[in-house]
Amino acid sequence: MADDGFDFTPGAQVPLAGAAGQTAATYALASAAYRDDEVTKILEADNEWHKSKVSEPRVKMLRPRLGEAYSRAVIDRMLGAGRAPLIQSFGTEPQVVVEHCLAAHRIRRERDNWLTAVTVLCGLLFLPGFLVWLLIFILRANVAKATDKRASALGTGVLVAFGALAVLFLIKMPFGGFWGWYARAAVVVPVLGWVWAKRICERTARDLRERWDSLLAGGGLGAKIPEAVPGSPGESAAEQLRKELVRLSAEQRSNSVFYAGPKGILGMGTRWGSWQLAEDLVPREPGKEINPFRSWDVVRAIHDQLKLLERGPLNTGGFPAPSVKHWIVTPVGENAGAVSRPSGTDVDAYQVKSHAIQEICNKQQFGAGDRHYLGVQWTLWDGQLVLTMMITVTVLHETLRIEVTGHALGPVHSLFTSKPAAKTKTVQKSVKFWETRSVKLPLVDADEVVRLAARAPLTWYPPLLNWLGGTLSLPEPFGLRHAWADQPWRHRFMADDALRAATPVLRVVHSAALKVLAENGVDTERFGARSSALSGQVQEVSPRKADVYDA
Repeated sequence: MADDGFDFTPGAQVPLAGAAGQTAATYALASAAYRDDEVTKILEADNEWHKSKVSEPRVKMLRPRLGEAYSRAVIDRMLGAGRAPLIQSFGTEPQVVVEHCLAAHRIRRERDNWLTAVTVLCGLLFLPGFLVWLLIFILRANVAKATDKRASALGTGVLVAFGALAVLFLIKMPFGGFWGWYARAAVVVPVLGWVWAKRICERTARDLRERWDSLLAGGGLGAKIPEAVPGSPGESAAEQLRKELVRLSAEQRSNSVFYAGPKGILGMGTRWGSWQLAEDLVPREPGKEINPFRSWDVVRAIHDQLKLLERGPLNTGGFPAPSVKHWIVTPVGENAGAVSRPSGTDVDAYQVKSHAIQEICNKQQFGAGDRHYLGVQWTLWDGQLVLTMMITVTVLHETLRIEVTGHALGPVHSLFTSKPAAKTKTVQKSVKFWETRSVKLPLVDADEVVRLAARAPLTWYPPLLNWLGGTLSLPEPFGLRHAWADQPWRHRFMADDALRAATPVLRVVHSAALKVLAENGVDTERFGARSSALSGQVQEVSPRKADVYDA
């Protein structure tokens, strides 16, 4: 059994970037860690089955941006101590996504350290002036958010008016001596600190946007996480982080999955098609008994034939090499908020052992308990489409049933694939007032500098910052890939790939099963007729919600 204290590797390692053929979806999800959109935008990426939650901030100035909230939430959920089990992210490398979240968090932490120093030097040491300027910015921000143009102009006027008063205060100081000079500094130094902080924020914003753009362009910049490489045996935090990353990869390779009713198999998508072949086991020769065989014998023959799907009589490209794997499927409720993986002596490093798989396949076919499925899976479209065909064989009394079901997980939401765009706004032309033009805005505006500077000192104590600014709650049971996946049926070629895979898989399964039945003295006439009928039906296949029973 895999537990929190078990180490799966012999030494210190930092996992490399995503596997070939799965980079698009991986880098799209990783790019969210560097984004500077409003955190509520992630709600647009939720699908009908999985919903994120963004809590309302108690202090709006301390609210997080999308990248800040996303990276923090992913790190806590996937690397946190005592975390709940995760759902596998088929078609992606979740470890790469977590590494980029760690890298983005480290970049922001360095920025916050600088901003904290600026706040202490230019703010706390000159607290009266700092508080006055802060109140002015809050007032201006609240007024500027009004939809009325007059109110927006009033917000700008407020800042100008207070600036003029500050100049008059510097020229005609009501008192002298030390306190006079301190009062002058309290007016000027916070402004200089704001300019310094703005340069720090702009430098970091450019760095984050370059990484965001690089990931969506193909992942040119890698994630740097030196904190995951222990430099000495005494660095317990780095060693723990390294173990959690390795544990994450081990759980990703688990052969245990969960069926959540209409949601389908979590991580594989909803079930869109189902074909069942069920006939009685009748001896081929009257008066003789059939040779005794087990469900596992049929499954093993199907497994061997599915491994050959990439071969064909014509050189037409055809199927890429599929992943053929035995799965242990655990049923969970449709609205289950968590899952629990199998444990015990039959599980090693999140993998159910072979002898346990065979026992489940042969014996657990009716009533409570986990079930065995044989899956053939393709990761297509650079990780954006995951097709899975699941096969199960059951024998009840004298009836053998072979069921083939199709599952499809579509591309990640377009929110994650959008590249950084320049910030602009549309204004009226001064002369031709009936026409408009786009004006380029600064990458980091005044309000954003104030927000970051106000948040920076509180990043040293995240619980307080989360309570004041709000947090992002990830959909549970959580898995990076299925949480923000679209349906593939809106993409013509993806839908075609899903539909075309069903026919050859179904025929290979039936062919392998009929061969085993014939070798063991079973009359295959009825099985063959039923198989031919299903072969005709599958040619007119259309996707449907196969798990939504209208009863």
